[in-house]
Amino acid sequence: MAQAKCNLIIDSCCDLPRELIDTEGVELLEFPYIMDDEQRSDDMFASVTAREFYEKMRKGSSCSTAQIPIPVLTDAFERALTSGVPTVYLGFTSGLSGTFDTARLVADGLREKYPEGELHIVDTHLASIAEGVLVYEALLQRGKGLSAAELAAWAEEARFFVNEQFTLDSLEWLQKGGRIPASVAFAGSKLDVKPMLDISLDGKLSLAGAARGRKKSIRQLVDYYQKHGGEPGSGNRVIVGHADSPKDAERLKEGLLKADGSLLILDASIGPVIGSHVGPGMLAVAFMGADERESLSVTDRIANKVRQRA
Repeated sequence: MAQAKCNLIIDSCCDLPRELIDTEGVELLEFPYIMDDEQRSDDMFASVTAREFYEKMRKGSSCSTAQIPIPVLTDAFERALTSGVPTVYLGFTSGLSGTFDTARLVADGLREKYPEGELHIVDTHLASIAEGVLVYEALLQRGKGLSAAELAAWAEEARFFVNEQFTLDSLEWLQKGGRIPASVAFAGSKLDVKPMLDISLDGKLSLAGAARGRKKSIRQLVDYYQKHGGEPGSGNRVIVGHADSPKDAERLKEGLLKADGSLLILDASIGPVIGSHVGPGMLAVAFMGADERESLSVTDRIANKVRQRA
């Protein structure tokens, strides 16, 4: 494997196992969150277990999130620009947080101060294990010797090939966060409706459908992979993420492997920041697959081209 030509800065919303990213040349920025009025850091369950975190949510603990503080971004980017090593920052979607827009402003200001440094920042337009897929694949590309400029360009294109879908055990947490009306959450709980969600091309949450009951929602996640994951036998890498729902995660993995026994499946726990909004029981699948832009209507494709030209 070629020696890495660049460093990476990533954030904790990628929800990857910490041991995968704890490597030389990779810096992790931890999002803050507040639980029961105490500010904490999303250290990817290094200081608290997933079970402990989600049990507190189940018992009524309040939980909210915040952006990565400007001083944290400034320190990380300044280190990168003065390190002598070109660096790429892969950031949590701007569609769900203002952190990336802040990061862009911070980076622009520091580049003027350190014009000899090289720092590329990329809005992944992805969240949770979908962001994790892009980060994991970027680590592999970095290991193959891509330069910082090449890796940034790769990420700008590769993000469109990250496919993801997830389901929630309850609509309660989306309702608490103001994402849906209380009446919808109440009706959903009475009907045992499990929402199926994904991330739109602009990095926002999008309702993809619904399933009646947990078993059917798991089946739909398997069907989603079969539709978008490519030919069976390809040995595709898949991330299965869950918010303290290990038994359902095992059922999902069993279904995926039954559909394609060649899959390489990586387990991931949904971290506190994402978990604060989706609640315990979230179940997700993410992988490199079909070009998400192909799912757009003809008129939407034209509109995107117009925006790019503008």
